[in-house]
Amino acid sequence: MDSRSVREGRAVRRRRECLRCERRFTTYEYIEERPLQITKRDGEREPFDRRKLLLSIQIATAKRPVSPTEIERVVEEIERDLDRRESGEAESREIGEMVMERLKRRDHIAYVRFASVYRNFQDPEEFLMEFRDLRDRQTQREIRRHQPELELGLPEGEEDGDGRD
Repeated sequence: MDSRSVREGRAVRRRRECLRCERRFTTYEYIEERPLQITKRDGEREPFDRRKLLLSIQIATAKRPVSPTEIERVVEEIERDLDRRESGEAESREIGEMVMERLKRRDHIAYVRFASVYRNFQDPEEFLMEFRDLRDRQTQREIRRHQPELELGLPEGEEDGDGRD
């Protein structure tokens, strides 16, 4: 009777009707996916767990101005990137880098929180180095943003209209 794509194209919802009793019902068809395998630092492999990823980002963003919708969007972006892989495998290191890249753009404090656990900071100096790096990048962005554009000179031999070359 009716079919539509649901769950970001990962399933098809169908409304059906029994030809004998004319009773209507709904079925869902899901794409059979191969489970993504994650290789951890110690070499151990385990299936990808979306909940673990979501929880780690929620912890890093606790009491920060990052909405649950933004967190969900980050997780979905990472899942999409991982789904596109042909091999069906990823290293935990790669996933950590993906999270840090996205958090760095959204909230520096959440980024440092995540990085401190992910990179296993052992010393306050490591925190300071990370903050200095963030500050330097922010300063460079501000300089580029406020730097006036240089006017392009006219090609040699052309006048600009005021009679001077």
